[in-house]
Amino acid sequence: MTISERHERILKELEEHGKVSVQQLSEEMSVSEVTIRKDLRMLEDKNLLFRTHGGATRFNPYTSNRHVKEKAKIRAEQKQAIAKEAVKLIGDNDSIILASGTTILALAAEIAPTNRLNVITSALNVSMELAGRENVEITQLGGQLRPSSVSVVGKYAEHFLENITCGILFLGVDGIDLDFGLTTTNLMEASLNQHCIKVAQYTVVLADSTKFGKRGFSRICTLDEVQHIVTDSDVEDETVRMLEENGVRVTISES
Repeated sequence: MTISERHERILKELEEHGKVSVQQLSEEMSVSEVTIRKDLRMLEDKNLLFRTHGGATRFNPYTSNRHVKEKAKIRAEQKQAIAKEAVKLIGDNDSIILASGTTILALAAEIAPTNRLNVITSALNVSMELAGRENVEITQLGGQLRPSSVSVVGKYAEHFLENITCGILFLGVDGIDLDFGLTTTNLMEASLNQHCIKVAQYTVVLADSTKFGKRGFSRICTLDEVQHIVTDSDVEDETVRMLEENGVRVTISES
């Protein structure tokens, strides 16, 4: 195939499937993976696609840092359904960490324990949601406030976490890339989330299906550091299969 024919084939595959892999294209067109990567780079330079780890996509995989009020309006029904599934994972007399994010805030709205629950959180809006809730003891982490997420980051919060342990971390993310891992748009928030993962016995990621295939600026962790993902019914079957093959339990909520 000529270079023009390869490029036409790549763009056709993208139009039909939304994404392509270097390995698949190499096998289908009987050329080296190095050649395919050069083709993808040329097409990206023409703003015809976005390269990703191991392939390319039609859609921009990089997320932007939007304010929490704007994010709350996006897929609100799916986030509420995810929260209703996630709250079932909280046990009696448990200790949990609630990170920041609109899906985590939706989870906080569902929490109404009959026995004592110890909640540690970096998010001010989560603390306010739970304030006055019967049987809930809140520990608010301190540090530098991020106005866009209404949550704190920094060394003060990280140092506090060094002296505790807890059962479950509920983590919100901006992107989940099956190769690259979990990401967020802020470097300091990623660092705090890494500390949360270290002190939690079990990490549950709450993410609606639009987060898959996306990347934020900062990597939080790879998928092998996550035990469970709760998402919505729009997630692709192939994505679920790959996650489960990598040892990640997947719960699909019903909107």
